[in-house]
Amino acid sequence: MISIPHHIEMGDGNPILFLHGVGGGADSWAGQLKQFSQKYMVGAWDMPGYGRSRAIKTMTFPLLADSLERLLDDRGWEKVHLVGHSMGGMVAQEFAVLHQDRLHSLTLAATSPAFGNSAGSFQKNFIEARLGPLDAGGTMAELAEIMIGAMMPEGVDPTCRAFAHCCMAKIPEQAYRAAVECIVTFEQRQNLSRLYVPTMVLSGQYDKIATADMMKKMASKILNCQFSFIQEAGHLSYIDDPDGFNSALENFLLTVRA
Repeated sequence: MISIPHHIEMGDGNPILFLHGVGGGADSWAGQLKQFSQKYMVGAWDMPGYGRSRAIKTMTFPLLADSLERLLDDRGWEKVHLVGHSMGGMVAQEFAVLHQDRLHSLTLAATSPAFGNSAGSFQKNFIEARLGPLDAGGTMAELAEIMIGAMMPEGVDPTCRAFAHCCMAKIPEQAYRAAVECIVTFEQRQNLSRLYVPTMVLSGQYDKIATADMMKKMASKILNCQFSFIQEAGHLSYIDDPDGFNSALENFLLTVRA
């Protein structure tokens, strides 16, 4: 049985739990924890294998959803506002399909309902970009330099770029590889119509991974869902435009009864 994952927690009120993507960690949500802890109990997990959570050999979405449930049980959180970015949005979908009764709301940022055909050109390029440099002997810091540059739009505050690089560079390589291998298995398209909790699908204008058109289509399949768009933001919108991300999330939460 997997151990309870580490998380950061602060504030008081109805809980918001933030789930990072393959290149993040609990610390990457600093801009959200600071703002939302003024009104809510906020938490951000280190996905199993990441940060201060215990290392794991094999990562699967059912295992991650189970780990998330264990975290909620351990904290005594009967219901949460769940916010997932990229792979974290996939974990959030996996959890929501099984445990909608434990959600006040669901926010899916820069994510997808499925990885798709692993033999497709996009999918092959996705994997090669993330594992190729490591296979060639590169370090996580070197990979971060490549990936952050590709995921953030031009003109981003250098401080935001450096912060994103720092978050990714410190990920254990074994955990990162396990996460990428896990992503390719994701498939929840058939379950989108089963979601009924208040949901926001959040896209960045310059996101080339989870494009706005794809996310609009995703939002159209979910009941009680609104689509929101952050101008001039990239895939890492919560880091490269924290004000825009936080504003969209705050406005959405104001519409949710909890």
